[in-house]
Amino acid sequence: MNPIQEYFFRIDEPARSILLFLRKKILESDPENITETLSFGLPFFKFKKKMLCYLYYSKKQQKHYISFYHGDQLNHPLLISEGRKKFKILLIDENEDLPLELILSLTKEVKQYIK
Repeated sequence: MNPIQEYFFRIDEPARSILLFLRKKILESDPENITETLSFGLPFFKFKKKMLCYLYYSKKQQKHYISFYHGDQLNHPLLISEGRKKFKILLIDENEDLPLELILSLTKEVKQYIK
């Protein structure tokens, strides 16, 4: 098992399945340019080898989230900055439908700010 798989294996269900589904959809959204790596012990997604977004867990919010680099450029009411300068996060609620279209839309929008 590689380190990225190990990261997801340590997460309890149903969050594990939700995050694995999200991971798959992000990678499939642009397979030629989006790659994944483990940085700082977290699964990071890169666009043309530059930071795009990552997955993590908020102890404060008690939820997993996706964090978007260049989030400071994004304007959506569900995004939270919590004092971050370059990132904004989108909380993932296990009890609600995953806002996949929104996530993929935000991922696409972030790409335009990556140089």
